[in-house]
Amino acid sequence: MLDSLSDELSRTVDAAASDLRTIDEARAGSKPKVNVWSVKEILGHLIDSAANNHQRFVRAQLAGELTFPDYEQNGWVASQDYQSRPWRDLLDLWVTYNHHLAHVIRRIPDAAASVPCRLGTNEPITLTALAEHYLSHVRHHLEQIQERRNA
Repeated sequence: MLDSLSDELSRTVDAAASDLRTIDEARAGSKPKVNVWSVKEILGHLIDSAANNHQRFVRAQLAGELTFPDYEQNGWVASQDYQSRPWRDLLDLWVTYNHHLAHVIRRIPDAAASVPCRLGTNEPITLTALAEHYLSHVRHHLEQIQERRNA
């Protein structure tokens, strides 16, 4: 299960990267409204998600059960000012980080796959379900980028 999830994450990232590389700097930084994320900021959010889930995937393997705090996504995006970063740098970081996460997911031992993980006050889910949720989250925001691009 985790091997196929790892493969699917890599395929999703590689397919998206080819397409995302065709977005120019101006389009990536364009904000539809002041309080709406640009494509750069959406990808920045995905980098933040990768960083948070990296911690979760590793720490959950080392414990019998873990509770993780939610993260304040708007604060993370604002404090890192993804808007001022070069698009290519953000894209390269996102691709490389996700390839590493695919490697981490592939290496989760079977014994750790069912470790219960609680995010904030939500009901616990298994480490496997957390990895599945991460892939769904990535896909959701990639669709959002495509919609923004085609608008």
